[in-house]
Amino acid sequence: MTAARDYPRIVTPPPGPKARVIVEKQNTWASTSYPKEYPLAIARGERAVVEDVDGNRFLDFMAGIAVASTGYGHPKVVKAVQEAAGKFLHICGSDFYYESFANLCERLAKLAPGSSKKRVFLSNSGTEAVEGAIKLARHSTGRPAIIGFLGAFHGRSYGGLSLTASKAVQRSGFAPFLPEIHHVPYGYRYRCEYCRGEDACTMRCVSWIEQELFTKKVPPDSVAAIFVEPIQGEGGYVVPPAGYLQALRELCDRHGILLVADEVQSGIGRSGKMFACEVAGIDPDLMCLSKGITGGFLPLGATLCSDAIHQEFAGPGRSFFHGHSYTGNPLACAAAVANLEVFDTEDVFGRIHGIAEQHAHRLPQIASHPLVDEVRQIGTIAAIELKAEDTGYFSSLKPRLYKFFLDHDVLLRPLGNVIYVLPPYSITRDQLDHVYDVITEALETIH
Repeated sequence: MTAARDYPRIVTPPPGPKARVIVEKQNTWASTSYPKEYPLAIARGERAVVEDVDGNRFLDFMAGIAVASTGYGHPKVVKAVQEAAGKFLHICGSDFYYESFANLCERLAKLAPGSSKKRVFLSNSGTEAVEGAIKLARHSTGRPAIIGFLGAFHGRSYGGLSLTASKAVQRSGFAPFLPEIHHVPYGYRYRCEYCRGEDACTMRCVSWIEQELFTKKVPPDSVAAIFVEPIQGEGGYVVPPAGYLQALRELCDRHGILLVADEVQSGIGRSGKMFACEVAGIDPDLMCLSKGITGGFLPLGATLCSDAIHQEFAGPGRSFFHGHSYTGNPLACAAAVANLEVFDTEDVFGRIHGIAEQHAHRLPQIASHPLVDEVRQIGTIAAIELKAEDTGYFSSLKPRLYKFFLDHDVLLRPLGNVIYVLPPYSITRDQLDHVYDVITEALETIH
């Protein structure tokens, strides 16, 4: 790709002839469980642009589902990976030492909110980071119960899926799940069961945990942790009301419960801070990271906790609690360190704040459309919640939206009845304006 304005562009309507060969081969041999929202076969990417095997170019406003944080193929990340690959591709990080592993753990621990020393356990994905946090929370407290939230997504392994409550279909057929998992309503102000009609949030969804759940179902001294996404992702990119996370922190402190922040999607700058819990000014006891850490290179997860909690669980002489052969793969660690260094050298937060300002400028125009129920925004995350009078209505609308976006050279993924805009931080002002123009046209055209 060149710096010239030769994108977005459609050479041949997708899927083109080369893409059809790949699609047919994968559909023949791969598991059919992948949703495959778009019939695209991607060949390469640069900054915020991806190109398919037929030469079509698209602006990606999903950032690979929040993974390509600093953009596709950032040269510093690519160089770091190339240099690491020239040395050694793998050695088990559970058994051996190497510099990139140590550097990444130090970097993440020092970036984490709060003044206490943090410990870092590296894994292969956000789901594995959540699994580690579940095990650590239960073991360190000696308590069995865990509280999660309706609308939450924490992964598809058994622990993560037990905490997940965003779509019933994700859990269908896989019971029984982990015992002692209790789901409560999230701080979703627009659709709150308790204070939707009030002038201001009453925090009833938090006080309900103590007044109802703790008195009628599970005593607080049986609860190990509350797992919360500071910004719900698959639940509809829901930004909780001011004071909500602080109220959860205070509730946990009153009862000796650990607060676990799942920042797999909201972390690494998405909220305007490095971590979304910093926006609320809270210090979680544990934090789960993944997605944007490596800027789109190899999957990597991390579970962070205070040194005090870690010593209760995995002190000297105890066997490691969550090891994997690929833990802290050297190429992934090198990519992550380089990606985090980009934040220091390129004023990434300046770009993030520019994206946030542009969201704030364009969203009110979208909000006035009769098909739109609510718009939400924090940092680089923007969500447009559409009216969905009934399931059948939106089920018919969704594929037409997909096709419209694809025909107009942008990658957007409606999530339920929410269109979310989640660009790489390398997006330009013109490119972000383009997607809002496309969304506006889609709403005017599709009914």
